[in-house]
This record gives sequence, C-alpha cells and structure tokens, in this order.
Amino acid sequence: MAERKPTIIDVARAAGASIKTVSRVMNNERYVSAETRERVMKAMAELQFQPNRSAQSLKGDRSYLIAHIYGDPGGPYTGEIQMGLLNRCRQQGYHLLIEEIDYSGGDVQERVSKLVHQLNLDGVVLTAPVTDNEAVMQVLDEAGVPYIRVTPATESPSASSVRIDERAAAADLTLHLLAFGHRRIGFIKGRANHAGTDLRYGGYCDALREYGLEPEPEIVEQGGFTYRSALAGARRLLSLADPPTAIFASNDEMAAGVLSVAHDRGLSLPSDLSVVGFDDIQLSEMVWPPLTTVRQPIQEMADAAAEVLIDLLAHRRQSDTVPPPIAHRVLPHKLVIRRSTAPPAKR
Repeated sequence: MAERKPTIIDVARAAGASIKTVSRVMNNERYVSAETRERVMKAMAELQFQPNRSAQSLKGDRSYLIAHIYGDPGGPYTGEIQMGLLNRCRQQGYHLLIEEIDYSGGDVQERVSKLVHQLNLDGVVLTAPVTDNEAVMQVLDEAGVPYIRVTPATESPSASSVRIDERAAAADLTLHLLAFGHRRIGFIKGRANHAGTDLRYGGYCDALREYGLEPEPEIVEQGGFTYRSALAGARRLLSLADPPTAIFASNDEMAAGVLSVAHDRGLSLPSDLSVVGFDDIQLSEMVWPPLTTVRQPIQEMADAAAEVLIDLLAHRRQSDTVPPPIAHRVLPHKLVIRRSTAPPAKR
C-alpha cells in the first residue's frame, strides 16, 4: 500500500496553526506573522508536504465550482436536490460537483479539506445529515469557503439555510389521521443522527399531545429512510396483538415498504390500515393506494439554496470588509391527501 501523502490538515497540526493560516502561507498572503509563517514553513518541510499547485494558481480567481456534499446513499430525495442545484448553477454559469462522504468516519475533516483545497471550490451546499456535521463546517469556516445548509436541525447565526418547517409538517400529517378518528398511530423513524428524523418525530408527538395522547414506545420503530429499512418495523407493528390503525412512515420510500407488508398480509387499504409518508416524491403516486403525504418542495429548496449561495459569492467579490448577510429561508409545505388514509374500521 502506498504511503499516505501529508495533507494541509497534517501541516496545520504540526505547526499549531489553523488550516486557513496554512493556506495563507502557501499563497503568500498577508496577515500572517513572521514567526507563524516560519513555523508553518518548517512543518511543511519536515512533512515533505507538496501543495497542489494547480489549485494554488487559481487563488484569487473564481473556479466556478460549487460542491454538493452529502452523506446518504442517494435515492429520490438526493436526486431531486441535485437536479434543483444543477439547474440554478447552469443558469448562473457554475459547475456542480457531487461528493458523498461518510459523515461518521474519523477522516471526514481530511476528506473535506482535500476536496476544498485541491479544487479551489467557490462554495458548498450541505444537505442532511452533513448539514449538521460540526467537523465539516469547521473545515469550511477555516478555509474561508462559503456554504449554505439545507434542512438543518436548527438555524445558525453564522451560516445561511433553506428548509421547510418539518416539525409543523409532520404535526399536520398526524392531525389529519387524528381527525379521521385514529388514536393508535404507529411511527417509523428515519435514519439516526439525521435532523429530519427528530423533527418529524417531534411533530408527530406534538399532534398526539394536542389530542391528549402520549407517544407509545411499543408502536414506534427505527427505520433508515429506505424501502427495505421499513419492512421489519412494519412487520412487527402489524404483528402486535393490538396493531395500529394507521402508520406514519418518515418518508415515502418507507411508506411504500409499509404498503408492501400490508398487501402481503391481505389487509384492505385504507379500511384496515391507513398509511402516510413524507416528501411527495414521484413514487407516492405510483403505489397502491396512492400515498397521503407532505409535499416538501425539494427541487425548489435546492434552487433557493444555490441562489442564496451565489448571491453570497457575489457579495464577497464586491466587498472584503463588509460581512455577507445571513439568509434563512423557510419554504411552505403542503398536505397532499390521497387514497391511503380513511377512518379506522370498527374493531
């Protein structure tokens, strides 16, 4: 196996300096003391660090590269995000780079740092769960690369964001089931450590409590935002002595998994079981019965994220001293009622 080449992160650690400071030394920029510059140069020599000259030559110029950094295996949601980003980037003359990372890995900082410094990125779009990864944001902050967060767990005063109110949307969907008369509503969560997972479950709990009910751990399952991840949870829920009359799956892919299990068991839908999803991807109209869900304007969120980021880049070109404005856009969601929900059958 070839020996790993030292990175800018290694140099920063050896010199006791930030990545941004090392970058400034590499590019012979101002605002670095003689003592710090000497320390960084010494660390580079000792590590035999070879900077990427092609990236350095672009410093000060626009690369017209915007990266989408994400950490899920893809699927319809990621595809729609990338389509929305691609359309806006093309309109504004930017190229879109797609980069999936293992956000839970120990080398996440190193991987993102390589990406930033080797390609001289103009900006970055982060989507969940990477949008809440502190290590990734730290690398971008230290490198001075502007970024925007799509659907973060919470808004930040230092980084722009685009989202819908996922908690309110999940509450609306649960209230729809409660208004039909359902009181035993199962829930299948998304991937752990994902902002959407907690927000959607929180909205479900809010709606139950509005009706004087408490979440029942027995009818809450862990999924992973994929069709297959919902199958085991749906089987267990529907095998209970007192199964739920409705199931809220945290996205449409998992809701399709619930429908499949219900069909296998010979249930009549929606009279025997109501099922709801979240996102309103194309699949939600293709399954039977078509899914009641929440429409999350995924491509519109991506378009808005790219627009905010490109506006931020334009501001930075106009002024090096005035901080760019931080924007937080909350797009509207919509409850889409189809044929997968109905009042519960009498037992």
